[in-house]
Amino acid sequence: MSILLESIAQFLQIYMILMIIRILLSWFPNINWGNPVFSTLSQLTDPYLNLFRSIIPPLGGMDFSPLLAFFLLQFLTRGVAQLAMAV
Repeated sequence: MSILLESIAQFLQIYMILMIIRILLSWFPNINWGNPVFSTLSQLTDPYLNLFRSIIPPLGGMDFSPLLAFFLLQFLTRGVAQLAMAV
């Protein structure tokens, strides 16, 4: 059980890094999202981010939904990691 929880925590940490990269790249308007690397990154992270985009619409051209998505993912990662240490 501990190995499973540690694996889930590790996966969530890697996914969080991918999300940070995706969010940072969104600040650069000249990124070619048709590029296979960027397209793959977008395909991996956008379904999760779209859940929050439907809850929090952009305000004044700024999309704040990644903040909520990031905080929830951080909360889950810490929770699973602490659960793994308790087992």
